[in-house]
Amino acid sequence: MDEPAPTPKLPPARERVGPINACLAALYPEFEGLNHNGPFQLLVAVILSAQCTDKRVNTITPALFARFPTARDIAECDIAELEQLIKPSGFYKNKAKNIRACCVGMVTRFGGEVPGTLDDLVTLPGIGRKTANVILGHAFETPGVTVDTHVGRLARRLGLTRHRNPVKVEFALLEIVPQEERLHFSGRLIMHGRKVCLARKPRCETCAIADLCPKIGVKGLAAKRRRKGRKSASPKSASQKTVSKTRRSAD
Repeated sequence: MDEPAPTPKLPPARERVGPINACLAALYPEFEGLNHNGPFQLLVAVILSAQCTDKRVNTITPALFARFPTARDIAECDIAELEQLIKPSGFYKNKAKNIRACCVGMVTRFGGEVPGTLDDLVTLPGIGRKTANVILGHAFETPGVTVDTHVGRLARRLGLTRHRNPVKVEFALLEIVPQEERLHFSGRLIMHGRKVCLARKPRCETCAIADLCPKIGVKGLAAKRRRKGRKSASPKSASQKTVSKTRRSAD
């Protein structure tokens, strides 16, 4: 179900997002990013970054783009060679398939160039709304809100939206985050989600925005951990059960 239980009474999200963003900006003045030279390199790098750190991707792409500098080069490449070049990124067979199919689409439909609109980008293999917004924001100066698991989770925990559908989260944040801050705000939430506001055990005691956060769902996580701890501690071991059963039989 898209709409969970109502959030506690809070000031409007539009009023709260500014102070939250300001604190995160001070905390992450420069967050990790993908090295690239132009839209094509960024597109390939973003596909590689799935289930892989930006740091690792940045070690892979120099050799990759030296060997295949254009979309046409990748569209016409031996996929086995492409796989070997991107293997350290993980899930390399599927990524190689998507990258080459994406480049074929660019060559056949867009003259080998990366299209500059979201509607066109999402028609390419391996490109969803999140990837498209990253490309538009960084390469075409058209900032959007990129919603991954961290952004969606923190947006709900901070009480900025109740939606779970990523597209609905995206549109909700577009309404309250100033255009010039959208891309940076997404990146800051991602970094905060990785380093502090963890999914199962958020570090609220050291969180710089703890006073601004209603911590929606956090109490439920703590209660769940306590129940799990009691459950794992309460059952008798197999040897204890055997001894108890033997004693009852003897009686």
